[in-house]
Formats: sequence, C-alpha cells, structure tokens
Amino acid sequence: MALVSAAEMLKQAREGKYAVGAFNTNNLEWTKAILQGAQESNSPVMIQTSMGAAKYMGGYQMCYDIVKDLIDSMGITVPVALHLDHGEYEDALKCIEIGYTSVMFDGSHLPFEENLEKAKEVVAKAHAAGVSVECEVGSIGGEEDGIIGSGELADPAECKAMSDTGIDFLAAGIGNIHGSYPENWTGLSFETLAAIADVTDGKPLVLHGGSGIPLDQVQKAISLGVSKINVNTECQEVFAAATRKYIEEGKDLEGKGFDPRKLLAPGFTAVTELVKQRIEWFGSNGKA
Repeated sequence: MALVSAAEMLKQAREGKYAVGAFNTNNLEWTKAILQGAQESNSPVMIQTSMGAAKYMGGYQMCYDIVKDLIDSMGITVPVALHLDHGEYEDALKCIEIGYTSVMFDGSHLPFEENLEKAKEVVAKAHAAGVSVECEVGSIGGEEDGIIGSGELADPAECKAMSDTGIDFLAAGIGNIHGSYPENWTGLSFETLAAIADVTDGKPLVLHGGSGIPLDQVQKAISLGVSKINVNTECQEVFAAATRKYIEEGKDLEGKGFDPRKLLAPGFTAVTELVKQRIEWFGSNGKA
C-alpha cells in the first residue's frame, strides 16, 4: 500500500474514539518493527522521524526511501503515514518536497504570532501537495532535537487560533513531557485538554511524550479527543534492555552471535511487541 496522508486516519480515529500510534524510528530495524507490529495488529500507523534521527539515518530522502521500499518488500497493507516530528520551518518544507505524507511544524518556541504565520505558510504548501500538517501550542516538557519546553499548559484561545489556520491536527501542552517522567510528575491536565477540545471543533488532538503515561490516563485522554499518541522513549528503553540482555548472557560470543543480524534481533522483537501492545492500548487494532 502506498504512503498516505494522516488527515483521514486521524479524523476516523477522532470519530471512533481511538488513537493512532505515532512511533519514532531511528534505523532500519525500528522501521521494520513498527511496520510489522502495525501489520500484525491490522492497525493504521504513523512512522515519525525527528530532525536528528533523519540526519543520523542519512537524510530525509533516505528515510523516505527506507519506509516506502519496506512497505513494498514486506507486503504491508495497512495505512502508513510518514511524518516529520518537531520540524523546523525549512525542514517541514523539505519533507513536503521529498514526499513525506505528513509534517509537524513546531513553532512553539517562537512568539505566538510568528508561530501562526509560519503555520499558515506550511499548511498552504503542504495541502497543495496532499500532505497533512501538525502544529504545536504550549511547548511539551523536556527536549526534542534542541527544542526545549518546560511543559506549560496550552492556552485554549491560542489553540483555537492555531486550529483555525487549517492544520489537520493539533499538539497542545497539557502537562506531558518528552523522555522519562519524573517521580513527582502530577499527571495530565484533563481540565486543560477538555477546554482545548471544546474550542477546536473536533480537531484531532496529539499527545506528545506518550512513553510512561499510565493506561488509564491514556484512555481518558483519548475519550477527550486525543487521536494521535507519540511513542519514542519506551521503544528506546526496550530495545536497549533486550540488547543488553543478549550481551550480558554472552550470546554474542556463541558461534556467530556477533553477527549484527543476530545481535539486533532481540531489540527488533522487543520494539515489535511494544508497538503491538501500544496499538492495543490506543484501541486502533483492527481499524485498518
């Protein structure tokens, strides 16, 4: 199946009260794992590349080619969107040009009026190419490719203004954090989320920092309009744990256990299983 825009899959998720998993990839193994997990779950899925991960993988063109070619070679039949995560303005335009089917322009660190104006420009260029657009209001806590947010709560009025630019889905700060959540984290602000949902006319909402949020909070967020949930840190953690276990058990020293195809296999399996579990959490299994 060809890559698709995320607009329709998230509209259906919003209406069906489930969320689509948006999993960040960092290499070939992770891309295969995300696709396999989604296919086995019969779920739509979004594969995301951050600016840093794309640079590591060889550039946006390489990321596009890997995802597109794997969809063909693996016989993937579920809807897949290739999405730029936390992109700067120029990066968003570059990804639209290359063939990404969805982009996030993150101008949350800019003065709000500048964020709005640049969002409008990205929307115009993206929609002309059939590409969906995500933008952010109220920065997410933690750091993503040098964009640092303290995790403040988004202003519903600003969320409405951003929604009115024509973006397809909106990321808003509701107390969520990139990376691991600290022990003193107080949880998501559902009051803020409900207020944002009330003024954005059914626009699909995005929950960044999905790794580590308890299942009950995830499901409540979905009930209030969250239709896309980002997962990255948890994939990194299970990949590292599985690889560590393989080496600590000395399996890399047994026969040709040092072969990267064997060395990376436990991590691949761990990411695949996590993707399937999170898809079940989000309720998108069987929705392809």
